[in-house]
Amino acid sequence: MIRIYENHHDYIESLNKERKTHSSKESAVEKIIEDIIVDRDKALFKYTKEFDKVDINERNILVNEQEIKDCIKAVPKKLMSALIRAKENIIELNKKQLRKDSIISKNGKRVGYVIRPVKRAGLYVPGGKSPYPSSVLMCAIPAIVAGVEEIIMCTPYGNGLNPLTIAAADLCGIKKIYKVGGAQAIGAMAYGTKSIPRVDVITGPGNIYVALAKKKVFGAAGIDMIAGPSEILIIADSSATPEVLAADLLSQAEHDELAISVLITTDKKLAVAVRSEVEKQLKQLQKASIARQSIDNYGAIITVNTLEQACEASNFIAPEHLELSVADPHSLLPLIKNAGAVFMGHYSPEPLGDYYAGPNHVLPTNGTARFCSSLGVDNYIKKISIIEYDKESLQKAKDDIIALAEAEGFDAHANAVRVRFEE
Repeated sequence: MIRIYENHHDYIESLNKERKTHSSKESAVEKIIEDIIVDRDKALFKYTKEFDKVDINERNILVNEQEIKDCIKAVPKKLMSALIRAKENIIELNKKQLRKDSIISKNGKRVGYVIRPVKRAGLYVPGGKSPYPSSVLMCAIPAIVAGVEEIIMCTPYGNGLNPLTIAAADLCGIKKIYKVGGAQAIGAMAYGTKSIPRVDVITGPGNIYVALAKKKVFGAAGIDMIAGPSEILIIADSSATPEVLAADLLSQAEHDELAISVLITTDKKLAVAVRSEVEKQLKQLQKASIARQSIDNYGAIITVNTLEQACEASNFIAPEHLELSVADPHSLLPLIKNAGAVFMGHYSPEPLGDYYAGPNHVLPTNGTARFCSSLGVDNYIKKISIIEYDKESLQKAKDDIIALAEAEGFDAHANAVRVRFEE
């Protein structure tokens, strides 16, 4: 049963005790990545057979045209229409994120930066407990808008191809879809094999092994973030209803046994009612066993005296998803400093962001919303600095540059400026 706390620090202490270290998993991931670097396809195929129980080779690793056609044919028209409308919403928002070159020209000086997309991006789309066609849209569309030349995708094949996932990839124009998953897929995209080309950036959610693999390969390729299990935190006052709050808490609990669902409320009667309603709704879920473990181990209801205290506690936790289920959510928004995404009011549930509204659902978790943002166009671009001085401008600056270079002990730096003005 979900526990009720009167202090968010008590909850954090309890949460830290429940979380286990990942040292053994890190060792396993390191071994997989090292094998991929050395043995390339041989290691990729070996681990795919070991973990996904399927035989993959250079001839069948790619999803072929017929398989794509069969998947699209298997998707009901209603679902395809929903995907198309979601795609349109995501494109509209991502176009607003596009950066422009920025150059300042003044008195013989030109400085600033130009924007360039990465050449190739690799998307990871999970295929374990549930398929994630929505993640295809969320990862691919920012790359498309950014102008990435080529997008490839890896998705596990252990349970066969998910028609909706493949249809979403086709909808985004992804031509190369590889039937591999796990840490081995991340390693293959980061370092390249004969079958899978090396990419510049890897994005997309995954389990703990995928997250640790992304951490391991960072530097060989860029990554979006090291995402953990899903999180939701709800701030609620007496205007909220127990049924809705319980449903929203469980919407994340069903993701993963390690998912975190937290309610912070100023209404103690509401807290008790929500706890009862969570138990009632749990019994009706298809994934009740997953949600039960999540709620029992990581769920919490925290009571506070004021909504300001609720915001303070939320900022401390820095949740992935934050719902402001209060009568006046706009009055609280200025108090929110740390969150991946904020859902405003009683009619903006978290699944609206997961599937449809437009903002990305690949979000910072595990407190990283203190310094990290959602996946977006910026993950697929680079800012290249531009510096151009004419002779007169450099002459005016030379004494300052020489002084600074010599202060740091770099005579050659100083000389590179001085030599230009010696006669």
